[in-house]
Amino acid sequence: MDKADYSINALWRLSVAGFRTIFIPGVVLWVVGLGIVLTYYFIESSRPFFDWVIEAKKTHGYLYSFLATGFFGGLIPFLFLWASGKIKKGMVSCYGLFFVFYWAARGTEVDAFYRLQGFLFGNEPDLATIATKVFIDQFVYCVFWAAPVTAVFYGWKDYGFSWSLFFQRTTRRSFLFEVARLLLSTWLVWIPATAIIYSLPSALQVPLFSLTLCFFVLLVSVFSKDEVSGSAKQQ
Repeated sequence: MDKADYSINALWRLSVAGFRTIFIPGVVLWVVGLGIVLTYYFIESSRPFFDWVIEAKKTHGYLYSFLATGFFGGLIPFLFLWASGKIKKGMVSCYGLFFVFYWAARGTEVDAFYRLQGFLFGNEPDLATIATKVFIDQFVYCVFWAAPVTAVFYGWKDYGFSWSLFFQRTTRRSFLFEVARLLLSTWLVWIPATAIIYSLPSALQVPLFSLTLCFFVLLVSVFSKDEVSGSAKQQ
């Protein structure tokens, strides 16, 4: 029987603990992202570099997104977790393939979503446009798609890449708890981050997203169920 605590109090305790852990790294991330935006708009000497990134994104399109997010969101976090001993013995290859291809695919999806947002709302970096995109991103896309999909695939990973174990041991209550936990960590990091990302021209949004994703995947991985003592799976 699953004796894990999926109460609101348990969710609150996990969220507070997570907030205390990631607050300072989150602030650093936002400062770095804001610094990139300010550099683009106000430091003329930086333009050749940004123009090179823009040209690379425009030339390679979805392939750029696939490779960039696979590298920053997949390979770098995987190497960190491997080096820090957080990957179980015998599972290194599975974890490596999962991290790289899962986040590469999700990055390609995000590229398509950003393009859709640009088509619907435009790409002007004004307050109304940015606020609209952040709202749709965080409270529609994340709530109804991104967080549930991440909960499913990370749950599969946490149960040794076994769909049978995942469906056997995952209840509706535990799944909703995991989605809520992911959403809270997502909103803490990504509400400010997406506001910064949407402040840039469309061709620079995925590159900055990839850098932010690297940090976020590490958070999701470090706090995922098989890597945190006292988690639902271990109780």
